[in-house]
Amino acid sequence: MFLTPALAMITCFLTVPLGYALWVSLHGRRVSGGGLGVAEEVFVGLDNYVRVLQRADLLPSVGRMLLFAVIFVPITMVLAWLFALMLDNETTKLRRATRIGIFIPYAVPGVIAALMWGFLYLPGVSPFHDLAIALGLPRPDFLGAGSIVGSIANIAIWGAVGFNTVILYTALRGVPAELGDAAKIDGCNSIQLALRIKTPLIVPGLLLTGMFSIIGSLQVFSEPNTMVTLSTAIGSDWVPVMVVYRDAFITNDLNGASALAMVMTVATVLASLLLFAGARLRARRGGA
Repeated sequence: MFLTPALAMITCFLTVPLGYALWVSLHGRRVSGGGLGVAEEVFVGLDNYVRVLQRADLLPSVGRMLLFAVIFVPITMVLAWLFALMLDNETTKLRRATRIGIFIPYAVPGVIAALMWGFLYLPGVSPFHDLAIALGLPRPDFLGAGSIVGSIANIAIWGAVGFNTVILYTALRGVPAELGDAAKIDGCNSIQLALRIKTPLIVPGLLLTGMFSIIGSLQVFSEPNTMVTLSTAIGSDWVPVMVVYRDAFITNDLNGASALAMVMTVATVLASLLLFAGARLRARRGGA
């Protein structure tokens, strides 16, 4: 009875849309009859999957997505881990204000954050450009082809760290205080306490935030899609999810977009399973 509301929401907003997307990905519109024929939905099997996977613009977009993930995931995890340990430290001053300051960026919608950072990147209004000129340094090119991935990753990191910090901080609050007291009696300093006592006990929280970070990197969309008009280095096929959006709502290729969306769903599930499998294997080796 208690699970019914959650199961109903999962069914309505996850299972049914996935099932419909799978159905659409296996069908296509074909024109029957000569002249002005009639278009109808017919079963085409894996033709849409073969077609989208053979597209020339897919591999570069996947490469940009993976580069984004290489930047986004480790930096987000490390910062969230450090902030959580800092907030859990009793000697940290202004912890309540610090918690609010760390979490507020997550409350800012992704589109608003992208617009805000976009104006900070624009040469004409960027304070970073003015600072570089004042210091006699070369002007930074945040929106160029060589740095746009890092600029987009910075926006996503700024918004994601707060959420992950809350999860890790909550896990740290669940660590028994007796363990810390016993470690201090044995001569453990703050760094040793954080690395050898607290961190091993919040591994489930680290796995959860790691999974969220990986999923977020595979589904990055709002930041580059918002900044597409600010940089010529961002096209409509910059990352795979933007390709799905373009095909579904601009070029009206709903069948191909559904096929690519299903491929992205499978990739997301596999990445999450590999993360947990690696964690279990490491835990078994550690226990042995």
